[in-house]
Amino acid sequence: MIEKEKIAELVDRAIENTDAYVVDITVSGDNDIVVELDSATGVDLDFCSDVNRKLNESLDRDEEDYSLEVGSASLSAPFKVRQQYEKHLGDTVDVLTRDGRKLKGLLTAVSPDGEQFTIEVTKKVKPAGEKRPRLVAEPLTLAVADCRQVTYHFDF
Repeated sequence: MIEKEKIAELVDRAIENTDAYVVDITVSGDNDIVVELDSATGVDLDFCSDVNRKLNESLDRDEEDYSLEVGSASLSAPFKVRQQYEKHLGDTVDVLTRDGRKLKGLLTAVSPDGEQFTIEVTKKVKPAGEKRPRLVAEPLTLAVADCRQVTYHFDF
């Protein structure tokens, strides 16, 4: 079986000197290898093909049979690494917390270690002495570990 660490090293070499980063690498028991990449500027098909070619040149099919798929992280997939949070600063995100709350807010900050992030959530608040409630943006800091998933919000 091909080791995930070996694939990670090869991918790191293949994407060095680019703004790309690894989102996820999976290696099944049958050596089905899937590499998900992303970057601040986006990942296109040519870039994925180039990384795929470099990986195939570094692996030996005679030594061990494998299948290899290199692609970009889906825009609708949950965030997995700190860089994805940084890429979407200023964008609206959907958050599903471990306690079942669904939140939508503007991603305003992510901690340097990637353990926490802050979203600006809009709430209706009725100030004392006023007839109608007013929309107020409140910052809410959440731990990544307390969230089931955080995804980019699509407006259709």
